[in-house]
Amino acid sequence: MASESVQPVTELLVAAQAGDAAAAERLMAVVYEQLHRMACVRMAQLPPGQTLQPTALVHEAYLRLTDKSDVSWESRQHFFFAAARAMRDILVEQARRKAGPVRGGGRRRQELDEACAVIEPPGENVLAVHEALGELEKQDPLKAKIVLLRYFSGMTTDETAEVLGLGTSTLDRQWRYIRAWLLERLE
Repeated sequence: MASESVQPVTELLVAAQAGDAAAAERLMAVVYEQLHRMACVRMAQLPPGQTLQPTALVHEAYLRLTDKSDVSWESRQHFFFAAARAMRDILVEQARRKAGPVRGGGRRRQELDEACAVIEPPGENVLAVHEALGELEKQDPLKAKIVLLRYFSGMTTDETAEVLGLGTSTLDRQWRYIRAWLLERLE
């Protein structure tokens, strides 16, 4: 993210929102790589068998972001928070669809050949984290933003610190607390 200049992204956001199609195309070119990397990191953390690919996640999130005419993009930071939120919403919607009765609901896949089965730890529960994040948003919005950027967007500590304007040691301290808090809530 540091390779992008903050000012051009903000200017492109404003121009694209005003209806400048060329600015919207330039904006996509500028932010696409970062959004795609965020999606790849996040999708790699999900259990195997996902049908949603990182590219599709990025495109869906970008469409949701640029389709909103009532949003006034204040800055690059605001855009990436919104992107993280859009990715979160998409992943939660997908998890809810997969948990529904039409898709097998609470049924678990059973391997027929136990000797060939590879035992993998269960994937993180997107819905449980989503619910815990809703509670955290009420208690401490900054910590909720950190979870959005780290968990749902897959940003590194340095990237998250840069977006939030925090020092990395401060962010590390906050992240340790958040992980302990989430662990307690998810158990």
